Amino acid sequence: MNKILYEEIIAFHPGYYVKELIEDLAMTQSELAKRLETTGKTVSDLVNGRINLTDEMALKLSIVFGTSIEMWLNLNKTYIQKKIEIERRVSEDEQCKIMKAIDYKFWETMKLVEPAKKTIDKVRELQKFFKVSTLSVLKRRDFLVQYRTAIPEVNDTNVINANAWVQTAINIGRNINVNKFQRKKLTSFLPEIRKMTVQSVEVFLPELKKLLASCGVALVVMPNLKNCGVNGAVKWLNKDKVLLAINDRRKYADTFWFSLFHELGHVLQKRITMLIISDQNSNWIEEDELMIKLEEDADVFSKNMLIPKDEYLMFINEQRFDEVSIIEFADKAGIHPGIVLGRLQKEGYVSYKTNLNSLKQKYCFISSTK
Repeated sequence: MNKILYEEIIAFHPGYYVKELIEDLAMTQSELAKRLETTGKTVSDLVNGRINLTDEMALKLSIVFGTSIEMWLNLNKTYIQKKIEIERRVSEDEQCKIMKAIDYKFWETMKLVEPAKKTIDKVRELQKFFKVSTLSVLKRRDFLVQYRTAIPEVNDTNVINANAWVQTAINIGRNINVNKFQRKKLTSFLPEIRKMTVQSVEVFLPELKKLLASCGVALVVMPNLKNCGVNGAVKWLNKDKVLLAINDRRKYADTFWFSLFHELGHVLQKRITMLIISDQNSNWIEEDELMIKLEEDADVFSKNMLIPKDEYLMFINEQRFDEVSIIEFADKAGIHPGIVLGRLQKEGYVSYKTNLNSLKQKYCFISSTK
């Protein structure tokens, strides 16, 4: 224990040299303990590197062995520096293994980190961006995304990328300027947001971000991250500002708008102390009764905001799900027909394998950190 070796680095504990000196002098540890006026256990712990060298002990050793106190203090300083370097190297080597589960280009493309080729440089860039002492933090199932520990399908790669995605959204959201949160104002804008469903993404997205920012909501539309499994997140960054992050994984209009209104439902629930995660595998996230209720309410809120309940029930009762009927109903409701088709498919009224899929619109989002 008085010598630590890792690759080409060797750290010699001061006890290593104490052991050499007493052997050269044919002195026992018990005799040295008496000369130092300390216990045999203290000398044994020192010689074997189990305790640190104190200033008092450095002074006593310098007197007993006829050396300078600076020599012992320098040996101790060198040992500590080498030990820290070894610990850093061990940590970085472990983090380089974690990098195998992370697609660095995801952050590089969004210009959130500097371009890097060496794995260790990628590790250091992500450490700075995520503000973590080690990427091992991302492996924690209780860090940001609370995973159920009993689900075998969830592996470290899922946990790492889910935490990384959410932390990235938080970092971007913090840099978005918004007004003080106003629930009443946000609620009054919901019909206007709903009208945006018939617009192109190039038209509605900038306006949507501005509108939500005026209400205290920082909207972040994030690219999908492989093995992430997170659809969206809502987190209050402070009592007056809330982050609403959405994954553009499927990019279809019906998915986007349902997810947006679902997350807006969570915003209006105003659970300031909670990070609410919407995942692609609903049985993976740890949920209590409150979280289950919040999710159910957000689902109902989203469905009814996009397609009013009474109007939808009348449409369903007619049992006419052809292209003309869907378009007419969508036009009357003032929403994109793909949203109507998406709900009909989700509820089993129309097959996912249908020529009606031409009604669906696929968005092309441009990755941006603003």
